[in-house]
Amino acid sequence: MNKYAIIVAGGEGNRAGGSVPKQFQLIGGIPMLWWSVRAFHKEDPETRIILVLHPGFFDYWEMLSDELPEEDQKIKVHISCGGRSRLESVKNGLMSVDNTADCYVAVHDAARPMLTSELIKEGWENACKYNAAIPVVEMTSSLRRLEPEGSIAVPRKDYVEVQTPQFFSSRLLISAYNQPLVDTMTDDASVVEAAGAKVSLFKGYPYNIKVTNNLDIKIAELLMMQLQYDFS
Repeated sequence: MNKYAIIVAGGEGNRAGGSVPKQFQLIGGIPMLWWSVRAFHKEDPETRIILVLHPGFFDYWEMLSDELPEEDQKIKVHISCGGRSRLESVKNGLMSVDNTADCYVAVHDAARPMLTSELIKEGWENACKYNAAIPVVEMTSSLRRLEPEGSIAVPRKDYVEVQTPQFFSSRLLISAYNQPLVDTMTDDASVVEAAGAKVSLFKGYPYNIKVTNNLDIKIAELLMMQLQYDFS
């Protein structure tokens, strides 16, 4: 089984504040995006990791990567150029992926730094079974659907929250990304479904939160400390 991990870190991340995009900001002294690289490498050092970055930050990332702990600098990553949107960035990353048999690809947002080896392992196993598999968690908040006249309460049991990484056979995902892409495709699963394929769901990790603003960064760091992540 040949595995590729595309880590999407090509956005500008302005809502988190700071002088650089959120994916480069430090959590426990480590750039946010590197936590995801670590997780994929820990699960399987043979996984080929593709880091998709905004071209304007290539030099900045080179400087940051030189400051990583010595062991981390041994992890090999391939840098790919980000696009104007997340969909374009993923498509660019897929150019470095083999679409032959027995190849699988995970697409992960760098803004979810609390990724675990267990979740990754579960994803690969489900991708082997179903060709397309995504992690989800139950909704805990009350939901309302907006209507022209106002809004209406909807049962939360009918909905789940989607996470990344999302896992696919490389042939399926590359083929799906060759179709015309539209804004309603908000993740890789929606791209695959638009191409006519079915997507399997598996249980996600509640702490696999998405970091959007500066408060989220602080929350993620506190959770990592509580869960005894390795900050060395």
